[in-house]
Amino acid sequence: MAFPDRPVAHLLGSNGPVHAVTYSASPGNYILTGSADRSIRLYNPFPSTSVPEARGGAKPAVAQGRLIQTYSAHGYEVLSLAIASDNESFVSAGGDRAVFLWDVSKAVTTRRFGGNAQGHSARINCVSFAGAGDALVVSGGFDTTVRVWDVRSASFRPIQVLSEARDAVTSLAVRGPEVIAGSVDGRVRSYDVRTGRCTTDVMGASVVSLDVTRDGKAMLVGSLDSKLRLVDRDNGACLRAYSDPLRKNEELRVQSLLGGREKYVVAGDEMAGETDAGGAGRIWAWDLLTGRAVATVTVPWGPPGHEAKRGIGKDGRPKVRSNVINCMAWREGGWGDEFCVGGTSGVVTVFGAP
Repeated sequence: MAFPDRPVAHLLGSNGPVHAVTYSASPGNYILTGSADRSIRLYNPFPSTSVPEARGGAKPAVAQGRLIQTYSAHGYEVLSLAIASDNESFVSAGGDRAVFLWDVSKAVTTRRFGGNAQGHSARINCVSFAGAGDALVVSGGFDTTVRVWDVRSASFRPIQVLSEARDAVTSLAVRGPEVIAGSVDGRVRSYDVRTGRCTTDVMGASVVSLDVTRDGKAMLVGSLDSKLRLVDRDNGACLRAYSDPLRKNEELRVQSLLGGREKYVVAGDEMAGETDAGGAGRIWAWDLLTGRAVATVTVPWGPPGHEAKRGIGKDGRPKVRSNVINCMAWREGGWGDEFCVGGTSGVVTVFGAP
């Protein structure tokens, strides 16, 4: 498939930067977003099957997704989301130091994990379902721990605490009985929760993003040296590295992922295009096998009427804010035909086939 680099929908409504996006479980018809405004929003990105044509022979107009539901319970920014495989519940986490379990249709929280002496002591950066029937929830946080929670238990205590990291846990990937955690200490730790065995891979730079191939043999690691690495999980060897002199990821938790049926490596960027004056952001795509760059896509601040406003930079001069693209999701776990990205503009952009 050709890389889907055409904007096909905008999701509006957030009153602050978007920190988390995820598709509903297969077939992935809906998108869930988490924002700095403490709210979670559920969208239908394509409420109509037809997109109106632009006038004067221009490109077709970009659809505006329909906001279906807003979920409000967080007292702090939302940093991570995960949807259960039956689409009936999801979990969210962020600055509250607790994981919230939600009923999708009722728009209420049914459980909260943590927020007490047995929970995380600082913000939670990442959360995921795990186990058969999504019976477990895994969370990783700024307090350097990974905690495993039993959805079916009434206990307020985690059933397992993984405390090997020496700095903040930034990213999680779950595959069967394995929990894989990336940390600012420059390590990726793979746990077998059945045996308690931990395998550590040293990356050399702070890890901010993780994704695992479907066969589990390799993982994509994003780090704060502006590089992405495809790592062999058996021996820790770097199979391929992906970078560009113009792409920067040195300070922020910027997400990367595998997409297009594992044909592409896709990543956000801390920087806007050098020649762009409107605050647009960028995403990068490389061929997984060759490492060759296949696309650099400009992400507008938003649709017409949502242009970036000028602010004052550190040097005291007027400056247009940049749309830092820090979160993304690919439909059907990387095997669908579209993906979406979010960032500081608060507008989520959905990309489809050219």
